[in-house]
Amino acid sequence: MTRRTEWPDGHGYGHGGGAGHDGGRDGDEGRAGSGGAAGGAENRGQRKDGGGSSSSRAEAGPPRTPEEQARAICLRLLTGSARTRKQLGEALHQRGIPEEAAQEVLSRFEEVGLIDDAKFADAWVESRHHGRGLARRALARELRTKGVDPATVDTALGQLDSEQEERTARELVDRKLRTTRGLDREKRIRRLAGMLARKGYAEGLALRVVRQALEEEGEDPELMEYHLPEA
Repeated sequence: MTRRTEWPDGHGYGHGGGAGHDGGRDGDEGRAGSGGAAGGAENRGQRKDGGGSSSSRAEAGPPRTPEEQARAICLRLLTGSARTRKQLGEALHQRGIPEEAAQEVLSRFEEVGLIDDAKFADAWVESRHHGRGLARRALARELRTKGVDPATVDTALGQLDSEQEERTARELVDRKLRTTRGLDREKRIRRLAGMLARKGYAEGLALRVVRQALEEEGEDPELMEYHLPEA
């Protein structure tokens, strides 16, 4: 007796290759049959009848229009993490999406709040300052490279005042101070202040924080004159 495989849409197919004329199901479902059914599924055509569900039609292939492709790409990227409009635009360009279609989809995503450069910038400053200890100068540089406009960058950086920045600089120095013990004074200053400079802290602030930390350890402040090399 011929075996029959019942598919979700109610059609049954014989064991000997009838699935080769089936359309609209994806490859995983095609492999659910055995023998010739699996081989025939690889050569299936587009479903001609209207009997399949809407989800079956959605799974039948990639989006047909550039706008549909752009929406799918943006949603997939935003699922991983927030992105700026510029980042998404670059991703669409790299995937060959026409500029007009890309801009239409990006504007729509902004309208519904899926793209929000201001919120992105606020979250970036909060995360990178408290997580990595980056100063405002370094944060501004990162946000600009991600396409955030200068006014939005300035607003986001407004959440960090000079006192908060100095507290964070001191915390960074305190954590690294122990690893510099045993080095000569100038080398300690150079290493600690250089660490702050790489994180975007101004030379004056970096040297002041380092000298204070070393002075509290007993170093003579009169012997701690040092200038960072030009970046």
